[in-house]
Amino acid sequence: MSASGALLPGPAGGDRAGLLPQLLVAMVCGGYAAGAALDWGTPPLAAFMGDFGLAAAGLAACLSCLWYARTVPGPNRPAWVLFAVSSAMLAAGNGTWGWYEVVLGVKSMPHVSPADFCFLLFAPPAIVGLLVLAKRPVTRAGWVCLTLDAWLIAGSLLTLTWSLALAHDAGLDGRGKAHVALALAYPVFDILLVSLVLALHFRRSAADRPAVNAAITSLALTVLCDAVYTSPLPRRDYHSGQILDAGWFAASMLMAYAPWVGHRGAPPPPPRRVRPERKAAGSLGALTPYLAAAVCTLGMLYNVLGGHKIDRVVLITGCTVALVLVVRQGIMLLDNIALTQELAQKENHFRSLVQGSSDVIMIAAPSGVLRYVSPAAKGVLGRDPDSMVGTELASHIHPEDLGRMLHEVRRFLAAQPSAEPATRIECRVRSGDGGWLNVESTVNRYQGGLIFNSRDVTERVRLQAQLQHNASHDPLTDLPNRALFTERVGHALGGRRADDGEAAVLYIDLDGFKAVNDTVGHQAGDELLIQAARRLQDSVRAGDTAARLGGDEFAALICGGKGDPQVRERQIVEIAERLRLTLSEPYVVSVGGRKPGGDAPMEHGAPEGRREGRTQVRVAASIGVAFATPGITSAELMRNADLAMYRAKSAGKNRVELYAPQMHSEVAHRAELAARLRTALRDGEFTLLHQPVVDLDSGDVDTVQAQARWRSAQGILFTPAEFLRFVDAGSADGAERAEVGRWLLEEAVEQAATRHRLGHRVPVCVPVPAGKLLSRELPVKRLEALLERHELPPDALILEVSGHDPRVPLDELERRLGALRRLGVRIALGGLGTGYAGMVALRRLPVDVLKLDRAFTEGLVESARLHKITSGLLRIARDLGLRSVAEGVDRPDQAVALREMGCTHGQGMAFAGPLDSPRLHGCLLRGVFPVPGGPERDVVTAGAGALPVRRGGAAGPDPLASPPLRSHNETSVPPT
Repeated sequence: MSASGALLPGPAGGDRAGLLPQLLVAMVCGGYAAGAALDWGTPPLAAFMGDFGLAAAGLAACLSCLWYARTVPGPNRPAWVLFAVSSAMLAAGNGTWGWYEVVLGVKSMPHVSPADFCFLLFAPPAIVGLLVLAKRPVTRAGWVCLTLDAWLIAGSLLTLTWSLALAHDAGLDGRGKAHVALALAYPVFDILLVSLVLALHFRRSAADRPAVNAAITSLALTVLCDAVYTSPLPRRDYHSGQILDAGWFAASMLMAYAPWVGHRGAPPPPPRRVRPERKAAGSLGALTPYLAAAVCTLGMLYNVLGGHKIDRVVLITGCTVALVLVVRQGIMLLDNIALTQELAQKENHFRSLVQGSSDVIMIAAPSGVLRYVSPAAKGVLGRDPDSMVGTELASHIHPEDLGRMLHEVRRFLAAQPSAEPATRIECRVRSGDGGWLNVESTVNRYQGGLIFNSRDVTERVRLQAQLQHNASHDPLTDLPNRALFTERVGHALGGRRADDGEAAVLYIDLDGFKAVNDTVGHQAGDELLIQAARRLQDSVRAGDTAARLGGDEFAALICGGKGDPQVRERQIVEIAERLRLTLSEPYVVSVGGRKPGGDAPMEHGAPEGRREGRTQVRVAASIGVAFATPGITSAELMRNADLAMYRAKSAGKNRVELYAPQMHSEVAHRAELAARLRTALRDGEFTLLHQPVVDLDSGDVDTVQAQARWRSAQGILFTPAEFLRFVDAGSADGAERAEVGRWLLEEAVEQAATRHRLGHRVPVCVPVPAGKLLSRELPVKRLEALLERHELPPDALILEVSGHDPRVPLDELERRLGALRRLGVRIALGGLGTGYAGMVALRRLPVDVLKLDRAFTEGLVESARLHKITSGLLRIARDLGLRSVAEGVDRPDQAVALREMGCTHGQGMAFAGPLDSPRLHGCLLRGVFPVPGGPERDVVTAGAGALPVRRGGAAGPDPLASPPLRSHNETSVPPT
């Protein structure tokens, strides 16, 4: 297609382009017919137009067909070439006739002339062209049937025309045999041409249908004019230029226009797929025998009733037609028998498929009445298929699904079948036991009704519903999970319900839950969570939502209660307190896993008593409450409640806290500190100080205590208390604390090895949390490799066990410390006298040194009660044969008092504070400190060499002393 043609509107332009040639052909034919009707005014003009006018029309048809066959490709090109030859014969015949009549002025044409041969040669090319255009049979029987059909038509027409006209022409009556043969050749060829025209009308190909129809019409019009011309009466009065010539002229012009009918210069559309049809099933195959018999009968009756003698031609033709009719009927009968057997086989095949199918196949009439139900209904629906036939389809559909199903059926029937050949409907259908089954049906059209191909999908629907439920609910407690809870919080904030009011979120954490897992077992922990979820579910209203967010964390969404904000707040706090008390009541769970140690004191989560495989445990509940404010999102509201819950845990647990805006700023501040701490670790801002541990009798430096300090970018050296606060604030997950611990141990060992090489063989004491000693980060082999790498003797390292926690398994800790002592490392137990498990650890753990907590040193001189307690602790250490070290000895009178009580060593500002490497080196060179009340010696001045530090409060506990170990399943404090 050209660019200009692509820009034109397709349909409108095509109609105008096809209308113009039609009008032109009609005008030319009409003008010729008008001139013929008026006899062209003069006889010479009539003769000229009757001869050379027809020759020009035939020549135009010849050139048009040749041009089309040359320029347009396609399988029908040979047919148009043959039609061009046929039209050329007509043009030659009419031209020859005009030469005799117009040019030579012959008044009477010869009986046999070259024009007759041209006219006779018109039919054979046209007949062959029609055969080319015909749809060819694909089997031998098809060719036989086509031949018989053609002969039936030709024979019947020959019988009739012979009886009416040809018998007269066949008489010799003085004419020669050539003249008689020529006279008979015209109608015979016309009869054959008419026969093929009729046969092609039923067998023409679907390709170029408009062009083929125009060509058939042209040839039929030519045959009709020939039949009129061969009749006795019109033939005697015929002369050139009469109205009969207008018919031949129109036939030639129609043939000239035929190949271009429907052609627009675009490639032909692809042929449509047509289902193959059997010959016996066609209308022509059914009517041909009876039409042929009727025509033959008419020919016979004409001769009999007219008193004419039955001609041999009529007799022979009638007999052959009858014989062909019998043969054709036999073939038709055999074909029908084969077709019947084939249909029966197909019916049995499809019936077996339908009856053996596991799907239920139902056929519904347009009225909705079931016409057929397959036997599969017995197994799928539990219904008798015969009892369902004749009932309304709607009577078997669930009432809630009926409206949707009818709407889909009406929509499907209103759609075009080519656009939507089938649809799918899912609904509930009544089963034989009175219940309902989920059925999925594929619906197709069938004779105005519908075919339902249905299958049971109940299990699939139940599985989908279960999967959706599992995706939005906790598998252990069956409470809504975090995703569903967040969605409902969003709905409440969106005000989708009229009674939502001011929503509030309660964030709940169970305190001491890890102890249940560690002491009673994880199965008991799961039972506790299930019971807690049931208590929480029973404590909220029907319109509220209780959820489990993960681990031992729960949440509740409280909606409704519009009114005074203070009253609303008080009501929510009352609900939260009631939930706290409810969740804090004892739980009875199954005993499983490791039994609790008999030496562990009672706490939240520890079992209270056992009976017959059951035990009673307690946990507490920390609850944070946050109220919805205008413009807040569900994520922000839940975060606020979470922050309030963390505040409740950090404030002592087992309490209710309301969210306040400053909590968020505190979290941001802690996040900033965590970032600063990570930066300090990366940039090497930590430094290691050592505080001497002095013998209270001789003043000798017995040990040095390693302490980490953080020297900030501004040059500020933070004290242990401040450093510990930064570490706790910035390392809620323990990552930064563990990193600082690794750095401290490796740095202390490295510097101790350097001092040993310089001749200062003073051991270094490194505080290590009890939990870290049991972790995979500090195995015995790794510590041994560290000592070997720096060539430090094992007895030059003292590991101070800090951070006592009864939940730390003492059995494993005892085994680990025993392995370290066998390696040669000495063990110190820090914080003696503090913590409820201190005495238990003293009894179980293999230690060499006991460190008295500074809480027993401060106020020792002023308090007689504290004096007695401290004296008792030191007596225990002396009786066990262990060295004792008192922390926090900041005044001389404290040193005197401790020495009198039997304390062997002291550590504090009364001797020296934490020292850097140069000052520590000078201190070790001098070797001794003055001991109050002791002998006079050349010693280091008390406190000499102590570094000036930024005072943030009293000296705190050791910087790496860990808080009690927390459960991995219990919420850590504070959040990050």
